[in-house]
Amino acid sequence: MAANPKERTRRRLSTGERREQLLSVGARLFSESPYDEVRIERVAEIAGVSRGLLYHYFPTKRDFFAAVVECESERMLRMTAAVPGMPVREQLTAGLDTYLEYVETHAHGYRAFHRADAAGDLTVRRVYRRALAAQEEQILAALGADPEFGPLFEERAEVRLAVRGWLAFTTAVCLEWLRGPDLTREQVRDLCARALLGVLAH
Repeated sequence: MAANPKERTRRRLSTGERREQLLSVGARLFSESPYDEVRIERVAEIAGVSRGLLYHYFPTKRDFFAAVVECESERMLRMTAAVPGMPVREQLTAGLDTYLEYVETHAHGYRAFHRADAAGDLTVRRVYRRALAAQEEQILAALGADPEFGPLFEERAEVRLAVRGWLAFTTAVCLEWLRGPDLTREQVRDLCARALLGVLAH
């Protein structure tokens, strides 16, 4: 008897591919619903795996959500990494273009990432805040190495606080933009860029 064509073409996922698939499903579900309303059984159902297999990768729901948050954070950091030697003004435009493209194409993951701080679980919130701190340090390192903005670090102690506030501003703008994008990506980019440069210039 001939094998079913679907069975012949089905490929067993590697450990890494399966983990990535589960995290992708998790990012979608956590972005759509609060942490307490996401059922691990639903994740397994969508991914087409048993609940036992999901728990093999992530022992608890808390571990799973923390891994989703960490995965999304690492993705954003890689995509917006500083380019050595490029002026900050140019990097800011290019970095925001990349960031906003990510926000659009990975809207579920972006929302899931920023839901983490509202999660009641302390471990998950620590992962989220560690991720924000890494973004902050990445921006500060680029500013510190820039001939135009580097001297600000010696003259103004509030630069770090300004960057932290700007990250919160950009997050709020992006989340609102996803709800109903009345502005184009370019308009959102320019708004966010002006906000940071305006703070640093005063």
